[in-house]
Amino acid sequence: MNKYRRVIKVRDEIVKEETEIRVTAAGSVSAYISRAAKLFNEMEKSFLTITASGNALTKAITTAEVIKRRFKGLHQITKLTNQEIEDEFEPLEEGLDKVTQTRSVAVLEIKLSKEALDKSDKGYQEPLDEALVKEVDLEELSKPRGRGGGRGKGTGKGKGKGKGKGKGETAEKGKGKGKSKGKGKGKEEESSKGKGKGKGKGKGKA
Repeated sequence: MNKYRRVIKVRDEIVKEETEIRVTAAGSVSAYISRAAKLFNEMEKSFLTITASGNALTKAITTAEVIKRRFKGLHQITKLTNQEIEDEFEPLEEGLDKVTQTRSVAVLEIKLSKEALDKSDKGYQEPLDEALVKEVDLEELSKPRGRGGGRGKGTGKGKGKGKGKGKGETAEKGKGKGKSKGKGKGKEEESSKGKGKGKGKGKGKA
């Protein structure tokens, strides 16, 4: 396929339902959780649907599991289907024909509902035990995570260094003043520490 390039198709605009959370591989799980909190709390919706395809399936499952542990009594129905996508390639050299390839992409749909769902559905899951659920309000979910710790460490280091330097400078200044005011005393103290005869020598000089 080195002699071909893929034709970029304009995607048809799909109208997304208000209760749908469309998960992408590059999306943030925390943002999806905040959206779920808004749907259940502010908008007072009784259910939501998480959708994803391709390499975003794992993130969609993670999102659903976190939501179930933030809101009590959520019934779940999971559906996994396949979608056929046709890719078209155009030749880079003359004399070659266009090539089309069809690939199958997995599509996941997870419905989470406060109201009871069809238990006979093969994708049905009962609500989690309430002991495993830790409810969090929208305001707390909206708070940034991870930044607080970084700021705290930075402030601590800055203060610590500042104080340390300040003490060091004052200590050095103090030593300087002591030497300039009384050299004789300094010699006496040093000589007294070094030799016992230092006191006599120091007094004699004075």
